[in-house]
Amino acid sequence: MDRKTWLAVGLSILGIILFQWYYDATYGPYLRHQEEVRRQQAAAAAAASPSATPASVPSAATATPAPARPVAEMTARSETLSARGGKDTADFVFNNDTGGIEAVLLRMHLNEKQSAVSLNGDRRMPIGALSTGIQSPLGGFEMQSDAPGGVVTFTKREGDGLEIEKKFRLPNDGEPGAPYLATLELTFRNPTAVALSRPALYLSTGGAAPIHKTDLPLYTRFDWSRDDHMSGIDVNHFNAGGILGFEWRQATETFAETVAPVRWAAVTSQYFCTIVTALDVQGTSVAAARFVVPGAAPGSHPVYGVQGALGLPPFTLEAGKTITQKFQIYAGPKELGRLEKLGQGESAVMNFGWFGFVSKFLLWAMNLLHGPLQSYAAAIIVLTILIKLALWPLQNKATNSMRRMAALSPKMTELREKYKDDPQKMNEELMKLYRDYGVNPFSGCLPMLIQIPIFFGFYSMLGCAIELRNSSFFWIHDLSQPDTVFHLLGFPINILPLVMAGTMVWQMAITPKTGDATQQRIMMFMPIIFIVFAYNYASALSLYWTTQNLFSIIQLYLTRNTPLPKLEKIKHPAKRGSDPSPGSRKKRKP
Repeated sequence: MDRKTWLAVGLSILGIILFQWYYDATYGPYLRHQEEVRRQQAAAAAAASPSATPASVPSAATATPAPARPVAEMTARSETLSARGGKDTADFVFNNDTGGIEAVLLRMHLNEKQSAVSLNGDRRMPIGALSTGIQSPLGGFEMQSDAPGGVVTFTKREGDGLEIEKKFRLPNDGEPGAPYLATLELTFRNPTAVALSRPALYLSTGGAAPIHKTDLPLYTRFDWSRDDHMSGIDVNHFNAGGILGFEWRQATETFAETVAPVRWAAVTSQYFCTIVTALDVQGTSVAAARFVVPGAAPGSHPVYGVQGALGLPPFTLEAGKTITQKFQIYAGPKELGRLEKLGQGESAVMNFGWFGFVSKFLLWAMNLLHGPLQSYAAAIIVLTILIKLALWPLQNKATNSMRRMAALSPKMTELREKYKDDPQKMNEELMKLYRDYGVNPFSGCLPMLIQIPIFFGFYSMLGCAIELRNSSFFWIHDLSQPDTVFHLLGFPINILPLVMAGTMVWQMAITPKTGDATQQRIMMFMPIIFIVFAYNYASALSLYWTTQNLFSIIQLYLTRNTPLPKLEKIKHPAKRGSDPSPGSRKKRKP
């Protein structure tokens, strides 16, 4: 390798070290403390019950951090109902005080401790709880349950006589949305002889927090839909905003906005979400608050979650009148197919971004290929190869154009040196040179421009595709997580991003050199940029980019074996209306 290639390799390694230093300094103390707490809890459980096996430990006890209330008290005030949908099972834990869903245990999805993923399990604000403020649930509800029918009813009578009833119904196996979709009927009755009024109340969406220690904070979000348009904030919104010492937004623990009419509100983590959709009432506002996820070591950087609420309109209820409002609650994985079937635009919580149509196509194609291949890694590799084959003619044309540009390089250098004091004249002569030899200086960039939406489509899709969780490939245990094989002095060694950077350097080394020296030096930073994107991201992204790099390298070698293009000037036809040569001029008729 030449000096420039070694420099690119060195800069890539330096970029990895600096980015990992920042990530470890920010989240390392919290993650290490959490790991120590897990070891202590496992040791205590083993000492208390030596004969117990991991399968005998209740998932509800291990799926989430310790609850705020004593376990005995929580057991007396909670009831669990299970919902089935084919092979999937979800357990809904109801709270008989605040009258809502305290937690949802997803039996088919495991967390780091190999127990069921718990949604909202570490919050005191149940899903479906009513409140006057984002963090003040109304208590005093009494619970009646019909486990065989999958129905739980909460009732409360307030001091002025207003009766509130909340009826949750879980889906039966085979019903649409099973097992993750529940319905809620909220009823207000006025049995008194006078009119009763209530200000705007909030209906809680529950909370969301990172499930895995490597889940990115930007995926912990609160989103809502208004007029078929989704808006939202991530958990970093509550931090102070500023740059270079100038602060334009102060840190806050809560968020509120009047945005009527609101169709639904949701809290999401990287791969899971809870969505509350209003079916026959329009929300008038939204509110959210952040909270600290339990388990942080003293002095370490905290990890935050977010809880949200949908604002309901105020009402006045005449004597003897009743009003009922219906909602549906989805608490489960961010599966595009399931979310699209909800019918109210809830699939927007996938948050695919500008290239959402590309992400949806890639997700559809990946799942289609997974059918016969039975491996998501193989599906990603085959999909990448199919895309590269489709772009093969365009890439060949671009490579040939780059080779012609490289052949023109001596002439271009002469022009730059000749007109170095006159940039305008230099550009005119360069464009004339391109035209004379039939070279398009921008054709080599076209494949990269096409690759940009594909890359970001993959980036958005692979970052939240629930299908990739716990999918393995050789040494990679989980395609949705970094492929860390070991730690060196506390530094995680992720193999696939390093291979990806190596293939990028290799590709740069054999690509025909075009442009001036400054442009070539800028391109040397590309491996560093991709390392920052991919090092602590889902390893599936590195697998995709490495595959496409290797395919491009093979294509470049095949193209390099073709004869070099001959530099010949193109004879351009004379422009219409131009003055013919003197010897061919016709005499004018008198």
